[in-house]
Amino acid sequence: MAHEVYGFLFGNVHPVSGGTYQTAAPDEENFLRTVIFPIYQVLRKEVKRNKGGMASHSTWRNYDDLNEYFWSPRCFRLGWPMDPSADFFIHSDEIVIANERPNQVTSGKRKPKTNFVEFRTFWHLYRSFDRMWIFFIMAFQAMVIIGWNSGSLLGLFDEDVFRSVLSIFITSAFLNFLQAALDIILSFSAWRSLKITQILRYILKFGVAAFWTVVLPIGYSSSVQNPTGLIKFFNSWARDWQDQSFYNYAVAIYLIPNILAALLFFLPPLRKSMERSNLRIVTLIMWWAQPKLYVGRGMHEDFLSLLRYTLFWIMLLISKLAFSYFVEILPLIQPTKIILDLHVDNYQWHEFFPNVTHNIGVVIAIWAPIVLVYFMDTQIWYAIFSTLFGGVQGAFSHLGEIRTLGMLRSRFESVPRAFSRTLDPLSNQYAETKHHVEHNAETKHHDESEERKNIAKFSQVWNEFIYSMRTEDLISNRDRDLLLVPYSSGDVSVVQWPPFLLASKIPIALDMAKDFKRKDDEELFRKIKADDYMYSAVIECYETIRHIIIGLLEDEADRRIVESICSEVEISIQQKEFLNEFRMGGLPSLSNKLEKFLRILGQQQLTENDDAAAHKSQIINILQDTIEIITKDVMVNGHDIFEKSHQHSQDVLNIKKEQRFEKINLGLTRNKSWKEKIVRLFLLLTEKESAINVPTNLEARRRITFFANSLFMNMPCAPKIRDMLSFSILTPYYKEDVLYSDEELNKENEDGISILFYLQKIYPDEWTNCIERLSENKDEMKDEELRKWVSYRGQTLSRTVRGMMYHRMALRLQYFLEFSGDDAIFNGYRTWESSVGQQKAEALASLKFTYVVSCQLYGTQKKSSDARDQSCYTNILKLMITYPSLRVAYIDEREETVNGRPQKAYFSVLVKGGERLDEEIYRIKLPGPPTEIGEGKPENQNHAIIFTRGEALQTIDMNQDNYFEEAYKMRNVLEELIKHRRKERKPTILGLREHIFTGSVSSLAWFMSNQETSFVTIGQRVLATPLRVRFHYGHPDIFDRIFHITRGGISKASKIINLSEDIFAGFNSTLRGGCITHHEYIQVGKGRDVGMNQISAFEAKVSNGNGEQTLSRDVYRLGRRFDFYRMLSFYFTTVGFYFSSMVTVLIVYVFLYGRLYMVMSGLEGEILQSPGIHQSKALEEALATQSIFQLGLLLVLPMVMEIGLEKGFRTALGDFIIMQLQLASVFFTFQLGTKAHYYGRTILHGGSKYRATGRGFVVFHAKFADNYRLYSRSHFVKGLELLILLVLYEVYGESYRSSSLYLFVTWSMWFLVASWLFAPFIFNPSGFDWQKTVDDWTDWKRWMGNRGGIGIHPDKSWESWWDGEQEHLKCTNIIGRVLEIILAFRFFIFQYGIVYHLDIAHRSKNILVYLLSWLVMVTALLVLKVCK
Repeated sequence: MAHEVYGFLFGNVHPVSGGTYQTAAPDEENFLRTVIFPIYQVLRKEVKRNKGGMASHSTWRNYDDLNEYFWSPRCFRLGWPMDPSADFFIHSDEIVIANERPNQVTSGKRKPKTNFVEFRTFWHLYRSFDRMWIFFIMAFQAMVIIGWNSGSLLGLFDEDVFRSVLSIFITSAFLNFLQAALDIILSFSAWRSLKITQILRYILKFGVAAFWTVVLPIGYSSSVQNPTGLIKFFNSWARDWQDQSFYNYAVAIYLIPNILAALLFFLPPLRKSMERSNLRIVTLIMWWAQPKLYVGRGMHEDFLSLLRYTLFWIMLLISKLAFSYFVEILPLIQPTKIILDLHVDNYQWHEFFPNVTHNIGVVIAIWAPIVLVYFMDTQIWYAIFSTLFGGVQGAFSHLGEIRTLGMLRSRFESVPRAFSRTLDPLSNQYAETKHHVEHNAETKHHDESEERKNIAKFSQVWNEFIYSMRTEDLISNRDRDLLLVPYSSGDVSVVQWPPFLLASKIPIALDMAKDFKRKDDEELFRKIKADDYMYSAVIECYETIRHIIIGLLEDEADRRIVESICSEVEISIQQKEFLNEFRMGGLPSLSNKLEKFLRILGQQQLTENDDAAAHKSQIINILQDTIEIITKDVMVNGHDIFEKSHQHSQDVLNIKKEQRFEKINLGLTRNKSWKEKIVRLFLLLTEKESAINVPTNLEARRRITFFANSLFMNMPCAPKIRDMLSFSILTPYYKEDVLYSDEELNKENEDGISILFYLQKIYPDEWTNCIERLSENKDEMKDEELRKWVSYRGQTLSRTVRGMMYHRMALRLQYFLEFSGDDAIFNGYRTWESSVGQQKAEALASLKFTYVVSCQLYGTQKKSSDARDQSCYTNILKLMITYPSLRVAYIDEREETVNGRPQKAYFSVLVKGGERLDEEIYRIKLPGPPTEIGEGKPENQNHAIIFTRGEALQTIDMNQDNYFEEAYKMRNVLEELIKHRRKERKPTILGLREHIFTGSVSSLAWFMSNQETSFVTIGQRVLATPLRVRFHYGHPDIFDRIFHITRGGISKASKIINLSEDIFAGFNSTLRGGCITHHEYIQVGKGRDVGMNQISAFEAKVSNGNGEQTLSRDVYRLGRRFDFYRMLSFYFTTVGFYFSSMVTVLIVYVFLYGRLYMVMSGLEGEILQSPGIHQSKALEEALATQSIFQLGLLLVLPMVMEIGLEKGFRTALGDFIIMQLQLASVFFTFQLGTKAHYYGRTILHGGSKYRATGRGFVVFHAKFADNYRLYSRSHFVKGLELLILLVLYEVYGESYRSSSLYLFVTWSMWFLVASWLFAPFIFNPSGFDWQKTVDDWTDWKRWMGNRGGIGIHPDKSWESWWDGEQEHLKCTNIIGRVLEIILAFRFFIFQYGIVYHLDIAHRSKNILVYLLSWLVMVTALLVLKVCK
């Protein structure tokens, strides 16, 4: 291949002979056929081993294995052209695939995994994060030793205590030995693919670890006086090593690698350069620390970033360890000593080990839950510290500075300046050059004109923002008019603010003037000028009225009269005689007459001549009355106005007043700018109440305040539109809803509720606005608009496409503001009539922005006869026709004839909308169907990414939305990719905040909205800074397209292991030297699941994904190659969160089974009634230590902080109380069970799969059988088990302890049980309706009674459902099966204990009693079987 490329580059001339290369001209499919297809076939056959996700990952090679094969020199053995008989293409499975091309992949022995093996075991958590576990175990050991020997931390300075604490290094040696052993065991299946140096490294590490596990115990035992037990055993090995300093020297040598690592930790540039160096000596040194791979090198941050997250974790660990010592460990020390010395021989059952001393079983039962709490409570401390750091950081980022309309009103005057500073590149350029120009009168005038131009530019964007909200029906026509800003203020000497700021100012000023009794002009004007908005409104009203009236008048004499009146006003103000020359009492009647004048003037022009004449006559009469009021009721010397105005014309002196002001030009009222002036002036005069509540819609308020607030945040200045980075948006789509049909809108559920009716009640104001809009536009099809109205409030593709197309609107407006002249800008964007300019704007928008929707099944839907498929195809086609710049990519399947045989061919196709049908743009042949070798969603993105263009790529899911005002800030955020950062890497992924727009649909949707909002704001804010471990958690992040498309793409797609494909893009970017940031000055809408079953399916999917992540090579490499503190951040924000959730549930089990053992055996009663411990409350308090962690409220603190930061802490407290009243704690506790169940089962047995959640509106009642199928194994069975444990604990222990102690210890567990058993019914629509309960019972009995079998769906039969539930056990490995059997034996504890407590053998504790109970049960079962 290299020779061919050389030939192409140098004109196909051989450098030696001068002749030309004689190469056969390859056809267009040559590379596909000879390179891509053979590799595809290898991967396709490997995927067959997967058995639909049931087989272990260790039995087949995935994308990563084949990709990493090409990291090694072995890939050159394939040759060029590639040899089909090469070892890489030889496959062990002889699977016949339909239409397979012959001699492409031959059979042979099975190939090993490459570099890593994804075994299903929890040991991956220890292997990947061994440093963290070693630290916590050593700290726990040290605290127990100190507490046991001293009780005070100062005891550490005691020589004997300190010597005992030094034993932690022996523990460390054994844990390191475990790590080395795991490295060998878990990677053994990949040894055939490893270099000899890697294998040697594993063996040497194992040998060194084994050496220290022998030397350190021997050395320690030699330093202990009078050794006993295990120490005595090692002491016998020491012989003559009685020198106490030997152990100290051994520890010092043992710690040398850690000391060197600590030194390199504080020198990140040195560590980074060493990892990336190719010098042999450096490579040899680094070889021991980590294998040299293509990824994971030089990921260290700069020193300042390192210092930030190091301080974060040092403070956190100090708090956590102090809490653990004083609250968890120390209270148990003294009771444990008493229990160890207590002799108990009165057992309540048959004790197998009656001679065991020190009550070891009781000690284990007491300490086991505390130990588990110790290992999981770091997650709680992380929530606390992330809340504090995230809150402070958000405050310094100016978040929430404008969070109410009142705050907006108080700072609106500075909003245009902030807009010019951040979003107007020409204003930035002017501001930079202004400092170098000498200031004089001319430059001052230029500054004022520039300021007016900037305000005019702001008004263009602001008004388009307001118009977009009106189009979306978030605001009414009145709200729109109150929010609009005039494009041009050239006719007025003051800045024209939007009417919602000036509302009620004119009526107040009129009342103030009318009631003003003094004749001091300055006092009146001082009161008016005290309110800047009032002063601005008064001046604007006066000047606008003058401009309108003079503009209407055609007669020059009439104009002179009006000008004379205005002249009198201005002269009297200058001479401070205004109150003497004008009567303030006449102003109210003048105001009323002007209102009537403007109302009639603003009416639509009538077409018929008679009506038009009558309309004109009305205007003339009111205008004449207005002039009369001014001259007679308001002006003191108004009668002199006419004589002064016409003193040079004797003819007009005889004209009567009624004959004046009859010549008016109503043609001006057809002008759009005039209409806007009239509407605005009418609002200023008529709005008597303050517009503090405008807009009334909460979503509109949120968007307005967020946009205004974002202008004051730290964002890069906008570049010129020609200089901005070009970008593409990619949206994967499968077969979700595109646009709701009329049938779906009006289909009623069993309660007679349709989706349309449901949304009308949820969004009543938006429905009213929609009706108002449709009543104005008579030409629009009402049914189509209703379908859109409903679809734009759901999670539909049409909503997503509409939102993304705002980017194109924003680009056109940006072109207009940069390239149009001042006249066009002052006239307004909506009056832009330059066809050439519009064409250039469209061309530039097409150059900078591309939107591709990857509709995987579009081709299938196009050919399908199914009604739903046809509806999806038709709606997608309508979207392409509506938005000509929209592109749709899909996988097309065709029949081709190859060598006389029919064969399926697959293509990646890009189409656009034509006049009536779609038009094909590109067609790329594929080696086969992508979804056969990878997960559906990532493969859907991978096949379409080639159609994207530009330097940046934004990934948008099909349940997202966008807003015009946010699209306008896109070029600012793209600057983050190229902005200069001192000592920091340029980002490769830009994280954006999301707004969850489904929060108002239901209480559950509100809970999820608050939880998700806290994660995408304060959570990711802390992850990015200071922790530096933010990854890609889904859409709408922006990728550096060039970086990622040359480094593996944005979607890892291996079956099952990459189920959560989003986060793997972040892993991949970080491992390859990328940097991921988070930015909150821009937001994108996001929908979430709104029903209980939908949310649970989503949580199950995410938990499955995190279980698979735990097994992955990406997590292993990040965990091993991050420094210690960054590794802690990585663990507790990814898989550690789900492991902690599982441990939280496990604590309850361990606690209750420990109590059950103590109660059934009688040990608890004996201990609590013993004189030595009866008076002590320390044991009782220690038993309840972990109960505070069972409420599932880990996310409450960040949630409250973020709501408080953005909405105010009073609102946050109110929302928190309301959430508790709506049983949010029940919901979160229920989801805790979901996380624990699916995470644990995935690691043990697999069975992960993509779970479609539906994303629709939940307006139906879920049947009990459906809930039973969903939650039986994950919640109901476990909840009943815990319920039985709690009841037994209460029943058999009540004789020796008070009920208050029982409730104190177990109240949180009762809450957990109640949540798991009843949450699906509490949050089920009509869950307590009696008739539905009866119907559910009947349906459940029918389902339970149906027989299963082949082809019977689980929804139809309990037997078929049960087979499906046990499917994971059929495919799990031997370890998983053995562990399941061992766990199942726990149920025999119930039987064993209860048999003896029933006293059926007169207090006999013989084992025969237990065996007899088995005989009774077997007999009972046989009798029941025979009777049946």
